[in-house]
Amino acid sequence: MNYAQLLLPDFSLIACGWLLCRYTALDRRVWDQVESLVYYFLFPVLLFHSIVKSPIDLGAASHLLAAGIGIGLAGIGLAYALPHMPGLRRHIDRRDHAASAQVAFRFNSFICLAVAERLAGAEGLLVIAVLIGVCVPLMNVAAVWPMARHGGSGFLAQLVRNPLIVATGSGLVLNLAGVQLPGWMQPTLGRLGAASLALGLLAAGAGMQFGALSRGKLLGMSVLAIRHLVLPLVAWGLCRGLGLHGAQAAVLMAFSAVPTASSAYVLAARMGYNGAYVAALVTLSTLLGMASLPFALSLPR
Repeated sequence: MNYAQLLLPDFSLIACGWLLCRYTALDRRVWDQVESLVYYFLFPVLLFHSIVKSPIDLGAASHLLAAGIGIGLAGIGLAYALPHMPGLRRHIDRRDHAASAQVAFRFNSFICLAVAERLAGAEGLLVIAVLIGVCVPLMNVAAVWPMARHGGSGFLAQLVRNPLIVATGSGLVLNLAGVQLPGWMQPTLGRLGAASLALGLLAAGAGMQFGALSRGKLLGMSVLAIRHLVLPLVAWGLCRGLGLHGAQAAVLMAFSAVPTASSAYVLAARMGYNGAYVAALVTLSTLLGMASLPFALSLPR
């Protein structure tokens, strides 16, 4: 599998956004409005649709779900612990950490879907749908919590008002309740989801400032190391410990190593944090995925 070719579209869209913002009339005034559209409408539609469209059988996939949740909790715990680790605490800006912790554990759903289909066809898509349906709500809540806490706003109030949390939570409830969306809605929701991905990546490129990394190099290296090195090793241990094989094991390993979610930038920017810093991390994560995916899939299972 050519991972560079698989990740090239995401990287190209980020680069296009950067060029458009800096060298055309489509400056920050335009991209601020694009970010609002993506955050309040397009991304919620994407998340809701991706969760609802694939029924989750909790009983048949109990070990897989345990592994996916285990990976998520490991990433969340390690990311949250960074400011408290000896040798790191004095070099980490707490506000930048609140915005960038999500980079360590969130994942790019579209890349997950593409890799799963290439690895195991229809069975792979079913496996990744289960992981997305259960892990997206967990990781979105974990992404919002440090920013709400650091910003002094009520966590529950932020959850109720956050469109990504509302979309993922309602999607999971409908999925578990067995509610199916009408067929005539599927094409519209699918196209809105595709638009959210493209515009989200363009907005991330428009907001990107690599100079923002200069004051947070250690933090950036830490969250990216968790995302692209530690979590694949955690997934490998869980595969062996829970006895996962075949498509489930292959897709879980890929799930642990894909680049971080492109919506990480939009979430940080809309909540008033250093979006430029997070956008640069999203770009670096996309590049690192070209190495972490083959590394994760090469581990013996």
